[in-house]
Amino acid sequence: MNRPTERSPDRREFLKRAAAGGSTVVAAAPYLITSTALGAAGAVPASDRITVGFIGVGGHGIARNLRTFLAQADAQPVALCDVDTRQIAKALEVVRKQRGESFSCQTTQDWREVIARSDVDAVMISTADHWHVPMSVAAIRAGKDVICEKPTLTIAGGRALVDTVKRYGAVFQMSTEDRSIPIYHRMAELVRNGRIGKLQKIYVQLPGGPGNPGDPKPKPVPKELDWEMWLGPAPWKPYRAGLHRSHWRWNRDYSGGNLADWGGHQLDTAQRANDTERTGPVEVEGTGKRHAGGLYDTYYEYHIICRYANGVEMHIDSGGTGLKFEGSEGWLGNSGWCKPIEASSKKILGSVIGPEELHLFICPQGEHRNFLDCVKSRRDPYFPAETGHRCCSVAHLGNIAMDLGRKLRWNPDTEEFADDAEANRLRSRAMRQPWRI
Repeated sequence: MNRPTERSPDRREFLKRAAAGGSTVVAAAPYLITSTALGAAGAVPASDRITVGFIGVGGHGIARNLRTFLAQADAQPVALCDVDTRQIAKALEVVRKQRGESFSCQTTQDWREVIARSDVDAVMISTADHWHVPMSVAAIRAGKDVICEKPTLTIAGGRALVDTVKRYGAVFQMSTEDRSIPIYHRMAELVRNGRIGKLQKIYVQLPGGPGNPGDPKPKPVPKELDWEMWLGPAPWKPYRAGLHRSHWRWNRDYSGGNLADWGGHQLDTAQRANDTERTGPVEVEGTGKRHAGGLYDTYYEYHIICRYANGVEMHIDSGGTGLKFEGSEGWLGNSGWCKPIEASSKKILGSVIGPEELHLFICPQGEHRNFLDCVKSRRDPYFPAETGHRCCSVAHLGNIAMDLGRKLRWNPDTEEFADDAEANRLRSRAMRQPWRI
């Protein structure tokens, strides 16, 4: 599939023709094709490699995303970007340990330099939540495919991302491992295939926190950090040590708290099992608690009820992790992250999904492998933009309901609240200039 601004397939096509001895290649300067580039000695030919730029190489960006891509023979890191030069140095060390001490990789604090490169096929975005959509949209417009950490920051931002993916024909993966974890895949399949009868209620348990209000006092900006770039489209505020590098999730300027973060995991399985992964609830209400006067202002305790058009009611509560699906003929679920499935009967636990029944897609190798395969095939990954947006929207709806303190009626088709201008304004947020989507 050709995209309006895509450049990277030209590079792959050049190498394919060169490898085949094609005579149509014309160059103004010598272009050396090495034996490694052509796939000698068991190497993956350059024409089959996906060049990846990494934007955000903090703890998760290195430990999970960078290391996992480095383990893929057909993923070629070409750029490392972070607002903190200390993290860039750590990431470069990880790359060179895996690919060789002489391995060359661009390093920069400005993500725009990464997406401007014509030799970058895809980007892995592992930043704070408020950057996810602006960076993803800009990268897609620059002709890149994108794998980006969840969640989005707002409902409107998520819709803009989905529309951009569709317009440019991009491959977009919202990065979460749940769809490659057999336990969560099997839960959704059992429910979808009627093993507990007609689904009636879903119980989702997510972590709470933070346990303290945080210190709001300004601190000197570390010399290694580009604070202005870290803030980006968020409101300007002085540097506060309690945000960078790991606790920004507790502040609403940059995230939706654990409801949005862990919701990107557990709510996805709930939506998938309910067969509502491309829509959403029609009614939402909730109550919550958050600290006053401190740095951290996300809800540390929350109790939310979502009702769907199919009659299913979903309860989302803080305090641990877990899922439970109740149906007309039994129940199933688990009582902790990746804990074994429990059920109301051994028959449900041992049930075999027949060849003629519904089989949900799974990629056991994970979201990174699935993304690379889809970059090549041009198919949707297992957690595409629309599905990811709808999952994140459930958490955003919960936050808005708690903010307003009243029951809200939601139209998942138009993505608007019914007769509620105040609630509709909370679907989006202003972005600090010059940043925009």
